[in-house]
Amino acid sequence: MIKENRIKKGYTQEQLAELIDISWRQLQRIEKNENNTKISTLKKIIRILNIPDEDILKFFKK
Repeated sequence: MIKENRIKKGYTQEQLAELIDISWRQLQRIEKNENNTKISTLKKIIRILNIPDEDILKFFKK
């Protein structure tokens, strides 16, 4: 969900990671759902990418 929205918005991993003040490697792990992410980091991603609520709910139902 995050990767698809990032690509739609035209951001590279490096660009988005810089905007939310994390490493691109950490963003890569978040996109692959490989680690637990702070709520504050998820909120930044959701805000910057303007991810719709229904997409967020689908993501967390998995």
